[in-house]
Amino acid sequence: MASYLQLAPTLNAILNGTAAVLLLTGRGLISRRRIETHKKVMIAAFITSSVFLVNYLTYHALIHGSKHFAGQGWIRSVYFTILLTHTVLAAAIVPLVLLSLTRGLRRQDARHRAVSRWTFPLWLYVSVTGVVIYLMLYQM
Repeated sequence: MASYLQLAPTLNAILNGTAAVLLLTGRGLISRRRIETHKKVMIAAFITSSVFLVNYLTYHALIHGSKHFAGQGWIRSVYFTILLTHTVLAAAIVPLVLLSLTRGLRRQDARHRAVSRWTFPLWLYVSVTGVVIYLMLYQM
């Protein structure tokens, strides 16, 4: 149990970083019209983010609670601004991801593109800021 408590935050950062790389890869693939590969990569991004979410909720809700930011001065304001936007968008992104994924898998291409224009940048922001928050909490 102690090793899980020590490794969970790092695992969460790795999962968030992996999701960000997969999202960027998927975006590049669709811009080159590689639809089937795009589909596989985006499903991988969804699975990666889902594993992150389960691990995050398990770690924070059931095991550890939350970690307080120790930084002082201007960096504290930066941290809380990132944390606030990350948290709000993390809650908002779940239905957008599900809607985008559903429309993509059903090949409702126009409707998928319409929602994915919003889903992609928000999901990428949440994934990247998840890594930034980890670095600020555990590596500073």
